[in-house]
Amino acid sequence: MGNINEKVEAASSEVSNTKGPEEPKKLKPCCACPETKRARDACIIENGQENCGDLIEAHKVCMRKMGFNI
Repeated sequence: MGNINEKVEAASSEVSNTKGPEEPKKLKPCCACPETKRARDACIIENGQENCGDLIEAHKVCMRKMGFNI
């Protein structure tokens, strides 16, 4: 029959070997909102940060929608 410790070890081994649903990969901030990021960066390079407030704000809004606290 085996002792209780063997049964507990066998049961815990089975539980640890089963895979649950995989967690979705988290999006990195550098990869989120590439369209607004590209437009913002191009504007800043060409016109300076002080002249690109609308594009900077649009990128912040997009990042917030993606779940980032900006």
